[in-house]
Amino acid sequence: MQKGRVAAVPRGIRVYAVGDIHGRADLLEQTLARIDWDSVDHPGFRDIEVFIGDYVDRGPSSSDVITQLLQRSEFRETVFLRGNHEQLLVAFLQDHTVLDYWQQVGGRETLVSYGLQPGLRPSRQERIELCASLNRMLPRSHRDFFNKLRDSYICGDYFFVHAGVRPGVPLSHQNDDDLLWIRNEFLEYRGDFEKVVVHGHTPVMEPEILSQRINIDTGAYTTGNLTCLAFEGDTVRIV
Repeated sequence: MQKGRVAAVPRGIRVYAVGDIHGRADLLEQTLARIDWDSVDHPGFRDIEVFIGDYVDRGPSSSDVITQLLQRSEFRETVFLRGNHEQLLVAFLQDHTVLDYWQQVGGRETLVSYGLQPGLRPSRQERIELCASLNRMLPRSHRDFFNKLRDSYICGDYFFVHAGVRPGVPLSHQNDDDLLWIRNEFLEYRGDFEKVVVHGHTPVMEPEILSQRINIDTGAYTTGNLTCLAFEGDTVRIV
């Protein structure tokens, strides 16, 4: 983005951006209610709700989170981005060996939310059976949800993505793995990007609003704080 230019969304549009949920269906329900109240209190906008990814793992209610989001999409304009944890879930559906790593980052809680009971150190045969069981028990609507997630979304001067972008690479040529996994190279960069990058992936204690990037992952699954920001014109506020 050009130096000195103030970032904005198009006139008449309001974007609600929600950070990493990680299985906290209770916090999601509260956040959606706050969005509804805010929308009524500030009418006259076309509201677009952007969810930044990492809906599953760590927290206790991943399956319920996906159900809530699907229900939300039936009557609100929604954009669902892919997080690295959704990538792991989809990978496990195709390859049981992924479980070894996935369980280390909260995958066990997701399996339990779908009615499975994985052991702490499952054998090869148990991993194969868990893979087959999740494929069998995962609702078709949830499978479609995971398969249709977007890697990024642009609105006005903002680029919404899960983890971040690689500095020096045009936004149109970013690597998918960077969009889902990048950390230090992106977080430590002090230059400008083509647009202001709105992201999650790396937990912070409160929303980090900088000139070239905005971090909205406030570690909901441990802090109980699920962040939602509203973007209206050239203003950004916490909902």
